[in-house]
Amino acid sequence: MALYEHIFIARQDIQPQQVEAITADLTKIVEDNGGKITKTEQWGIRTLAYRIKKYKKGHYVLMNVEGSTEAISELERNERLHEDVVRFMTIRVEEFEEGDSVVLRARDRDTRPSRFENRDNRPRFENKKTTAKPEVTAKPATE
Repeated sequence: MALYEHIFIARQDIQPQQVEAITADLTKIVEDNGGKITKTEQWGIRTLAYRIKKYKKGHYVLMNVEGSTEAISELERNERLHEDVVRFMTIRVEEFEEGDSVVLRARDRDTRPSRFENRDNRPRFENKKTTAKPEVTAKPATE
């Protein structure tokens, strides 16, 4: 059996429960055709790079599929007919990525300092180094 990463984007105006129902329906389609879904990740609502069918955002879902090309073609055929699925993409991979995907890891790792703090979490104005100028003392005039 071949390994595939499959991502689909659902409309932004549907509820997360409806996205879960769509995912369950698509999982059933794959399993009915002899395939298996090994992992499903819902990435939530994300902004699209450009408008698709007048939508600026969409619910992203990643599925790792282990199955035949017939299962994938049936999955994609049903997604073309589904009115809530805006876009989909399937990529054949050599092996599945272990753990969370890059998108979920980036979301968890987002620990950038605020615009008022530097990397060591101190306010910016305390991090400025002040250079003390040496005191100039007046020398007595020699006659």
